[in-house]
Amino acid sequence: MAIIKPNNNTISAITALPAAITTGKVLQVQESAKLDGTAVSVTAASFTDVSGLSVSITPSATSSKILCMAFVNGSQNVATAGAMFSLFRDSTEILRGDASGVRQRATGSMNSYTNQYINGNTPVVLDEPSSTSALTYKVAVTADANTNVFINSTSGDVNNQSYIRGASSIVVMEIAGWFM
Repeated sequence: MAIIKPNNNTISAITALPAAITTGKVLQVQESAKLDGTAVSVTAASFTDVSGLSVSITPSATSSKILCMAFVNGSQNVATAGAMFSLFRDSTEILRGDASGVRQRATGSMNSYTNQYINGNTPVVLDEPSSTSALTYKVAVTADANTNVFINSTSGDVNNQSYIRGASSIVVMEIAGWFM
């Protein structure tokens, strides 16, 4: 197999793509962080948006991809109720497990079964919205029973150095699209 040499250069002499190729470049970045502890009241199996963990972005081209990264700290200590979160683009879940029986589909879990600890999760997904409209990426939480899900704090939230207050954030980047 022959090696193709752009502009008759050796492979080691190529230091960048030609200027006309714009794929893969980061075109814009948007971020939101939540630093306070919050109890979010949820209805079983129905996702509730987390205030402070949403960000809007307007892609410049329909071929753009959106890299969505989040860090979500949360807890729920009722042994009979599992707490979950998912990433959404507007009302569409963009990263969730496959359907299997009656199991809840979500991005991740936040169970701690003790009022002293929180779980941190770091989901990352490359979304393909095919849109130039304003889009909102967000974190939403639910549980398998009507209860509270705690963001950035333990369910006990005791003022003691053994308990934690965490931070959560969501970051989205518009990546110039490519054609294959």
